[in-house]
Amino acid sequence: MTKSEIKFLSGPQSRYKDFHFTINILVQFIRGFRALHFIGPCITIFGSARFKEDHEYYKLTRKAAGEFAKLGFTILTGGGPGIMEAANRGAKDVGGRSVGCNIQLPKEQAPNPYLDKWVEIKYFFVRKVLLVKYSFAFVVMPGGFGTLDEYFEAITLIQTNKIGDFPVIIFCKDFHQKLIEHTHIMKEQGTISEADLSLFLVTDSIEEAVALIKEESIKRHGLKIEDRIKPFGWLFESRLKF
Repeated sequence: MTKSEIKFLSGPQSRYKDFHFTINILVQFIRGFRALHFIGPCITIFGSARFKEDHEYYKLTRKAAGEFAKLGFTILTGGGPGIMEAANRGAKDVGGRSVGCNIQLPKEQAPNPYLDKWVEIKYFFVRKVLLVKYSFAFVVMPGGFGTLDEYFEAITLIQTNKIGDFPVIIFCKDFHQKLIEHTHIMKEQGTISEADLSLFLVTDSIEEAVALIKEESIKRHGLKIEDRIKPFGWLFESRLKF
């Protein structure tokens, strides 16, 4: 963490420092909104930065992202390497749109080379908002703490009706077996309901995922992929359009 973040998280600061931190957050949101305003309906793909291109999860992600992009969606990721790169690469393979919301880290995470557009964000919570805001489906590939954080953020927002009832698709049953088992334990203990188990699909089938997205993202929400937001010239938005 930077010194400013360490100070902020250590407890109450001066009113000026808290206000300055708030302004920095506001600026981050405005930068993100401005950069991503015209990217169109997205499918966000979460996953680890650590898998190389010869790994089966990388290959699966690349293929799946290509199929989702063929539906007309922009593929949105965290913009880094590994699964994120595979997803963006899959979109580019089929001529689809590929966007990244990159996080600034002490060990620099450079945007992967398969992005048409990206924005760099300082704070993880701002980045998570942006990854959710523009998406009509969420795809969870194998990953670590960050991937699970993003997954639970999205599904909690759906569960609590803070966002629409969009599909959440978890790929790779073997990898996520213990996670799914724990989800059923939560249901048995009453911390989630039986209905909450229908908020996500666990599959190894790209075709099944595509069918769900067609039904629950496009048809259910009346989504028209071809509709695009028009830029305002007086806001100098023409140069920001995809």
